[in-house]
Amino acid sequence: MGKVIVTQVRSAINRPKRQKATIQALGIKKLHNPVEHEATPQIMGMIRKVSHLVKIEEV
Repeated sequence: MGKVIVTQVRSAINRPKRQKATIQALGIKKLHNPVEHEATPQIMGMIRKVSHLVKIEEV
């Protein structure tokens, strides 16, 4: 499995509670602060749920 770098590029203000919780579960603390994860099916599903708020880079 590869790695992915996830960076939040849009604010989570005025988003549903589930999307805010998913951003927090991914370990993202601030805008434009990259976080690296293994590309497991669970992580990729979480990224897919908030894909409109984040930028994804394959490593």
